[in-house]
Amino acid sequence: MQLRLPSSISDAQRCLAEGAIPIGGATLVWAAWQRDGFPEKAVSLRHVPEANVVGSEELGGAVLLHRVDATVPEVLHRAASGIGTGAVRRTATVGGNIVGSTLRCLLPAALVLDARATVLEPGNVYDTDLGELVAKRPLLLGLRWRTPLVSGYRKVEGDAGGPPPLVVAAAVHADGDSDGNGPRQLRVAVREGYEVLSESTPFDRDADQVLHALERTDLAALPAAAREHLRAQVTDVLVRTGEV
Repeated sequence: MQLRLPSSISDAQRCLAEGAIPIGGATLVWAAWQRDGFPEKAVSLRHVPEANVVGSEELGGAVLLHRVDATVPEVLHRAASGIGTGAVRRTATVGGNIVGSTLRCLLPAALVLDARATVLEPGNVYDTDLGELVAKRPLLLGLRWRTPLVSGYRKVEGDAGGPPPLVVAAAVHADGDSDGNGPRQLRVAVREGYEVLSESTPFDRDADQVLHALERTDLAALPAAAREHLRAQVTDVLVRTGEV
């Protein structure tokens, strides 16, 4: 296998046009390639500057998980730090986790940040939403979002060999107002098994009103234990706004 390491977006596009298969940390595909055969060409964005940014409102698709630090919002930092072992986090990438994995551990955090994805194709670079990103699984160049007022994340310990552990993410945003004084919105996302559900509802100083609103969404179909964790995480985030 020939591994291409372009240093610019245009170089990466040329590699894709030549049929190179995108590869991140290869933590998910290596075993399959050993079994089924390696591709002739692969391409990594590890040397493309735009794919390696770690900022308060952006994160590159080629960033290794162990580099996702407190620069980003709490919900995304905690999600990344709880994935696998230290060895996995030093190898696996943001793009590989969201696009290449069925676990998508970072997806709930990205959803509550209302993140937009920038994706790379042989002849195009464009922005899209996370739904299209997950459905079409293009090459992720990076994520962008607006900083939330407060965010939170919890991952419930699961059984060894069982389904993926429950994940609950939440964030409060001041929509449409850069000074934080706009209408406030609570966004939540839950990974139950391999499914990820997300909803939003207007912020209210009465936590019970917010929770009742969420219970009228598809989240009401979650198992009782999952709803309890959701309730606890939402309450915690609302309290940390200092207005509940």
